[in-house]
Amino acid sequence: MYKSLFIDLDDTLWDFSGNAEETFREVYALYAFQRYFDSFEQFYALYTRYNAELWKAYAAGEITKDDLNRRRFAYPLLCAGVDDARLFKDYSDKFFSIIPFKSRLKPYAREALEYLSSRFRLYVLSNGFRELQEQKMRSSGILHYFEKVILSEDIGVHKPCPALFHFALSVAQTDVKDALMVGDSWEADIEGAHGVGMRQLFYNVQGKQDLPFRPTYMINDWREIQGLDI
Repeated sequence: MYKSLFIDLDDTLWDFSGNAEETFREVYALYAFQRYFDSFEQFYALYTRYNAELWKAYAAGEITKDDLNRRRFAYPLLCAGVDDARLFKDYSDKFFSIIPFKSRLKPYAREALEYLSSRFRLYVLSNGFRELQEQKMRSSGILHYFEKVILSEDIGVHKPCPALFHFALSVAQTDVKDALMVGDSWEADIEGAHGVGMRQLFYNVQGKQDLPFRPTYMINDWREIQGLDI
């Protein structure tokens, strides 16, 4: 039914949440942030909440990549009364030097890629940064499954913007009726694909309920992929 599958990377294939927390724990210990926080959990809760807000602003084009990175790393320490621009930069640089070499995937993602790559042309379609995304894929051993890595940075817009989906279709030389978008973000991946008439596979790993419309396909676990009629 399909020729090309566009697959999100972070938290769809590569376990961004787990790899990021592991990296932050290393950085927290390395820079002795226990001086400023009651626990790692307090620090990480501050970071994750504000990080989510900033990513929405970045996707909407309201802030730049540099603004995103500067503000999200500074925020927890500013909340603790620490205003040290050099420390913010040092620990964010350390974070970015570590995280792309983490290799944890979502459960059964590799097995799913083995299955899908034998049947379709696969492309990553991600809002992430190129200097990180391809290294993540190399570190986790999945880069070879994909024909190309297509990123929002390539044209300066982010999922769910229709222009990025149209760009991805042109890169893959695929008609929208022959394409399927696979991802864990309802707003970015599923609504974005739906908006351009592309069919969707929602990796509903968080078990979201009361969805605004029914996606073409939905799985909660990568092991379900072989049971789908695609």
